[in-house]
Amino acid sequence: MIIGYYPKKLISALHLQAEVNLAGKTVWLATKYAKMLNAVIRATEQVSAEQLQQRLPWREHWSLRDLIIHIVSFPELAWKSHRHGSMSTEDMRASDKRLQDVQSCNAITAYAAEVRDGIVAFLGSADTVAFDRVVPAHYGGEVTVLELLNLILSHSTHHLKQAYWFIEHELGEAVHDPITDADLDGIVTPAALF
Repeated sequence: MIIGYYPKKLISALHLQAEVNLAGKTVWLATKYAKMLNAVIRATEQVSAEQLQQRLPWREHWSLRDLIIHIVSFPELAWKSHRHGSMSTEDMRASDKRLQDVQSCNAITAYAAEVRDGIVAFLGSADTVAFDRVVPAHYGGEVTVLELLNLILSHSTHHLKQAYWFIEHELGEAVHDPITDADLDGIVTPAALF
């Protein structure tokens, strides 16, 4: 049994003629992360403090604020895994605890901008040792930091689409300046949101 999205094991188990190779994709990843996190910032700026606290119908213990923090914190964890050596469930819990006071729209957008700038700088650093460091991750298993960033880009983009759905269907508002299909080109996300 293969639990979770673990590309290397899936390729082997399914006898696929494919390989995970992200050489030369750092500029692409940086561009996509900047676009995705900028879209998160714009979506956050359009909702009120009260709307941020509304509960999600598909995950009732989460608010819209929790979903947005999740969208941003996973890229941060993936990026920083080159320093602390993992992106485990323990790392995720520690991140949730560290970010519990990030509640206001302004605090969330400042956090998202900090993560965006950090990831873009990291991907522009040409630090191939850090890029190629293999880390154990809740998503992907044993992966390089670049592979993990690629996986988490898809994960966060999927959740951004869920946030858009919530804003449109639960809050009854049009999303202002949403991410475009061109911005999402090349990012693999599930067709179904939930």
